[in-house]
Order: sequence, then C-alpha cells, then structure tokens
Amino acid sequence: MHIVQVLPELDSGGVERGTVEFSRYLIDQGHQSTVISHGGRLVEKLVQEGGEHILFPVHQKSLLSLRFVKPLKKIILNLNPDIVHVRSRLPAWLVWLAIGRLPKNKRPAIVTTFHGLYSINRYSEIMACGDRVIAISQCVYDYIIDSYPKTKKDKVSIVHRGVDESIFNGGYKPTNEWRECFFEQYPQCKEKPIVIMPGRITSWKGHEDFIDVVVRLKNKGATFHALIIGGADSNKQHYLNKLKQQVETLDLQNDITFVGHRSDIHNIYSLSSAVCNLSNRPEPFGRTVIEALALGVPVVAYNNGGPAESLKACFPEGLAPYKDNEKVADIILTCLKNESLRDKSNRINLSKEFTLDIQANKTLAVYQQALSD
Repeated sequence: MHIVQVLPELDSGGVERGTVEFSRYLIDQGHQSTVISHGGRLVEKLVQEGGEHILFPVHQKSLLSLRFVKPLKKIILNLNPDIVHVRSRLPAWLVWLAIGRLPKNKRPAIVTTFHGLYSINRYSEIMACGDRVIAISQCVYDYIIDSYPKTKKDKVSIVHRGVDESIFNGGYKPTNEWRECFFEQYPQCKEKPIVIMPGRITSWKGHEDFIDVVVRLKNKGATFHALIIGGADSNKQHYLNKLKQQVETLDLQNDITFVGHRSDIHNIYSLSSAVCNLSNRPEPFGRTVIEALALGVPVVAYNNGGPAESLKACFPEGLAPYKDNEKVADIILTCLKNESLRDKSNRINLSKEFTLDIQANKTLAVYQQALSD
C-alpha cells in the first residue's frame, strides 16, 4: 500500500515521533510512506529512513488555510495513495474538503486518529468523519462515543501507541562516550539518582506539581537530581520563565536542571531512577510512560487518563491519586531506595498492547477495513 500521513508539523512530541517510527515500519514491511506537514526537525530522520516528505502549510488554524484546499487535493490525487491517515484537526478539515466528498471509488480511504481529548465542538467533530477512526486509548474511545453520538461504534478501533523495542528495551545501555559527554554537560547528575519530568513546556503538563514533589522529596531527606526535559514553543517562553523563577524562589537551583529539548531521551531514561507524568488534565495516552517502562524504568503518574491505563497494565505500583503530591513523593522515594524496582527490565512485557509491532499491525488492519468499506 501507499500510505500518506498528514499532521501539522514534524518538530517534536509523541505524535510526531510516532509518525516517523510508523513510517519506518511501513517501509520495512514493503509499503510506501509519504508524510505531508509543515516540516520540522524530524523531517531529516524521516527521509533518511526511506520516507518521503512533502512540505505543505497544514498547520495554521486560520480561515485563510482554506485557500490550500485545492492545492492539497492536487497533491493527494497525484500521489494516488491507498490511505490518507490524518492526525490532527486542521489537516483533517483540509483533507476532507479536498477529497472527502469525492465518490469513494475515486479517492483514497481516509483514516483519522484521535490523539487528544479535544474540546467538544464542530471543529473537533471532523476527526470522527474518517472512513475509519482510531482511538489511542480506552479513555479516548469513551470520549469519542460520549461526545459524538452520531459516530458508529463499530468504525472506531482502539490502537494503543507503541514503542520501538529495538530502542526501548530493558537491555538497552547508552554508549560510554555518550555517558561521558552527558555527565560532562550535567555534572550535577553524576553519582546521584536522577528523577526526570519529560514533556514539552506547557501549563497542563504538571511541571509546577513536579517542582512541588521535588520540595517534598528534599524534606524527606532524599538524595537525587531532577531534570525537566522538553522544549518551549515561542508562545510558551513566558511559562518557562515562570517555572525557572519558581525554582529560584524555592532555592532549588542545585536540585533541578532545565535541559530543553533532547533527541536522546531514551539514553536519559536509561540513567534514571524514576520518571514522572503529572498532567493536570486527563492525558489521552502518555507516550513517555510506555517508553520509560519499556526500558525498565519505574514511572510515577496520577491515576488519571491514558497514563493510568498503561501503568495499570505494566506497573500499578506507580499510580498515585490525582494531585496527591505527597503520595507521588513517597512512591519516588521507594524507587530511589529499592533498586530492585529499577532492575525489573522491560516491564512492557507485562502487557503486549504497547509495542510498535502491535500498534502497526492493528493500524494496518484498520487500513484494510477502510479499504474494504
């Protein structure tokens, strides 16, 4: 098959990395893979691994984007794919307006993936208009059925996100050269347990709660260093500055380091004693959770949304009641004191739902259903 994935950008984030990983999988299986986006730092990796990238402005949430419908239609029809897989709302509108009303035997099948618990309105409803619809977790499936009752249940499939086990596995270790470079860059982490908070800088990801947890850990006498890993978009710089100011006000400069965006997150996971996911609202899935668990690293998260689904299947010891930061600190302290938790390699084997192979096979099955329809 020829698969075209469409999303706003290929810069950073779980959706973007998942798109690139899935492209590589498609190519390895003998399919043709094309991605349409406004570009970003992951384009080079996509192309190196055999995918095709078409630069196109499918990212701007503006009525002016309607002028791109006709050019997009031309691109898609020239590509002549079997499937157009749309991963975001604005691209979904542009794809639907471009080809959605063509006779089904004159266009590719359209598959949409709900990567988020979007606000409930007509703009978001377009994600339920695919020939087939993918929900990335049970909580997303429930949201779709509850929010858009016109959607037929049998056209929605649950396909959990999956990790690439060739990279994320319990036996993985970074090279000595990488370790030396990392500890030279961050000497404060050397010979200390590391607790990390991965995720792009935005107010709902729970960074303020993480800082509060660090304070509680210090009050309990824990020895560790905390890393906040993730970049901030230009419109989030003020929030990043607010977080840094909070760290200074609490006199935590020697305890917390902001490292920004990292493309080697799997290496940092592998050094860590605990990984946190403390989102302030139900997260649809939480890719960082399964990545860390696949490497055998304990994860601590609120019992909320998609991350809770993964932890219940793989590491229920890591669940804390929502907003109970004292409990979060206690669980992390247990992880710091009990290295046997860290030694339970490849927790992902506790559940066969969260690997790239499973995700890809289930997605290909959805494609076949869409084509049959």
